[in-house]
Amino acid sequence: HVQLVESGGGSVQPGGSLRLSCGASGHTYSSNCMGWFRQAPGKEREGVAFVYFGGGSTYYADSVEGRFIISRDNAKNTLYLQLNSLKTEDTAMYYCAKSGNPVTATTTSERGQGTQVTVS
Repeated sequence: HVQLVESGGGSVQPGGSLRLSCGASGHTYSSNCMGWFRQAPGKEREGVAFVYFGGGSTYYADSVEGRFIISRDNAKNTLYLQLNSLKTEDTAMYYCAKSGNPVTATTTSERGQGTQVTVS
């Protein structure tokens, strides 16, 4: 079983930046990919950014492409999401998750408790 703990959320003005962190313990490499999804009130969950363990390729949602950067520190078992040029529509709870692909990651039980990002 894996434990995922997010941190780094907060409130920023439009155009600002934040860096989210996800500390992982357990069998983190038992899935195909690991990354972040978000959910805003009244909206569907959206896969934001993911990194695939085999090869390190990345996936970004169109809505964040060019603004967000996912990275990982294997030595620290930590996944990061750098959020730049934030927009009000980026306001959401951000969850760290691991799964087979970015779609299934939005519904997996292998996720953290989330960290709130508010842009206003």
